Amino acid sequence: MRPEPGSISYVPPGAPLALRMTPRDFDEYLGQEEIMGPGKPLRRMVEEDKLISMIFWGPPGTGKTALARLIASKSRAYFKELSAVSSGVQDVRKIVDFAREAGKAGRKTILFLDEIHRFSKAQQDVLLPYVENGTLILIGATTENPYFSVNSALLSRMRIFRFEHLSPEHIRILLQRAIDDPDRGLLAGERRGKPQAAKQGAQVAEDGDEPQLAASKLIIEDGVLDHIVAYSKGDARTALNVLEALYYAGEESGGKKVLALDKLIELTQSPVGLYDKAGDWHYDIISAYIKSMRGSDPDAALYWLARMLHAGEDPRYIARRLVICASEDVGMADPMALVVAEAAFRAAEHLGMPEARIPLAQATVYVALAPKSNSVYLAIDKALEDVKQKPAYPVPVHLRGTGYRGARELGHGDGYLYPHDYPGHYVEQEYLPPQLKGIKYYQPGEHDVNPGCPRLKTGR
Repeated sequence: MRPEPGSISYVPPGAPLALRMTPRDFDEYLGQEEIMGPGKPLRRMVEEDKLISMIFWGPPGTGKTALARLIASKSRAYFKELSAVSSGVQDVRKIVDFAREAGKAGRKTILFLDEIHRFSKAQQDVLLPYVENGTLILIGATTENPYFSVNSALLSRMRIFRFEHLSPEHIRILLQRAIDDPDRGLLAGERRGKPQAAKQGAQVAEDGDEPQLAASKLIIEDGVLDHIVAYSKGDARTALNVLEALYYAGEESGGKKVLALDKLIELTQSPVGLYDKAGDWHYDIISAYIKSMRGSDPDAALYWLARMLHAGEDPRYIARRLVICASEDVGMADPMALVVAEAAFRAAEHLGMPEARIPLAQATVYVALAPKSNSVYLAIDKALEDVKQKPAYPVPVHLRGTGYRGARELGHGDGYLYPHDYPGHYVEQEYLPPQLKGIKYYQPGEHDVNPGCPRLKTGR
């Protein structure tokens, strides 16, 4: 049954493709498995219609608005939608008045506030009492970090759900649905007034075969869908908008609309790059990036960094690898490398692209130029191997905790020597189980910084 005009799920026939392809049920909703997969808390709340106020935080085109509207279609609550860009306090007050009246009749009201970060502190404060007393179930959507953009008092009364970019596989599925769906997809206009054919086309699409409608009306050149997937960078809205623009810009050939690769490149103003975030190039380039830093070549490292950023790689993924490299390959040769890399990670997370490229580049150069040592990496792996292979030896009595009742009576801490009571704040003492006495996991590298530890000086 198709939605009627006036319902939340109704989409006018002339609406953009991205709006027409809004998911109608959980089976159509793509991505965000960590929060919307079967059995996940948010999924259960929606299915059981037991909703709380929450924040949807994530990049554009990741399904925040789509999920809010899907929730609206499943819930008995009234659903009201505002954009913080074009709305103000008076709009909120009108919805509050409506919600109060609805509450008297036993119905709850959901207010979906898109781009909630665009509301000022004073505007956000207006929402606080109504969220607190349950007059409104507030769902706010934001692309900005809510810990910085939403009042802490309001945030403490809401649950934050983090949305991630859609995977290339999900973008490809979405594009194929838009091509195949006879009622809402790219060729929806071709089937108006032919419900039986539309039903047949939908069945073909569901079975996984090439739909007759798409086959008879479209020529899709090789590489087109790959390019849209890469260009969209995990943004479903962008992918569908580009597909729709390409369809409108396409030329006819033999009664079919041609979706041409060269036309697509003109539309997106970007070349097809050899970088697939789900394929071998993804792993090869990140490998080249890390090995360039390990090999102390800042120019090569910057080149591979630029390749990833240009292709739309998530800067947080790059930053995580950078942090690992700083610790694994620089380590104790320059402990500040880890501080710099971690700072770059936080900066990239807060800034987003394109600004994130600058702290990432700075940290990349720092790690590449830093002296190298893998002594810590080798040490922890050696210790882990012993833990896996040998028994779990008990903690020596003199090292056991004494901060709980009865510990002293059990002899815990007896014989422990407090280093600060001794010259140089150091005293010879065993810290390993007797079975491991004398073992050395950490072997300082030639470039390792030695902060003057007496234990190292005495050879431990």
